[in-house]
Amino acid sequence: MSGQSGSVALTLHLALLSILSFGGIPSVLPDIRNYVVAANGWLTDRQFANVFAIAQTLPGPNMILMMSLIGWKVGGLPTAISSALAIFGPPCTIYYFAYRPWDRFRHAPWQRVARRGLAPVTIGLILGGGTVMARAADTNWQSATVTMIAAAVILWVRVNPLWILIAAGAAGALELV
Repeated sequence: MSGQSGSVALTLHLALLSILSFGGIPSVLPDIRNYVVAANGWLTDRQFANVFAIAQTLPGPNMILMMSLIGWKVGGLPTAISSALAIFGPPCTIYYFAYRPWDRFRHAPWQRVARRGLAPVTIGLILGGGTVMARAADTNWQSATVTMIAAAVILWVRVNPLWILIAAGAAGALELV
């Protein structure tokens, strides 16, 4: 798909995923990667990983920025705008209309059970997204080593992930990776 049909397909796909995502867009990154890279070939794995890295370093709503960058690659400025709207428009509309009923039953036992059940689902989906991003970025043993070191440092040292991104970026700039 290319041109306008690709732009419409991307926008509709992102709108659907934004409705289905728990914990935000990172929980559906594997599907977005599959759709953009494997199914349609709009980006390579390396480009997808680079867009993700760029979006993570920019201030603001990084997943909206990431989808805008992907939309830009697929169909220029109009698709960048529609991709951004597709990411936050549908869930914001649902939240707006669902808030009052959800708040009305805030003390109901079923609501507590639903919240407890969604927490592990969200964590699992986000870990799956991280795995997909690591696979897309790890094209050789050096980059795989950087990913493993970064994960270990984040888990055991509890350092701000921005420092990990800066260190990995410096390693790339020095052509160590």
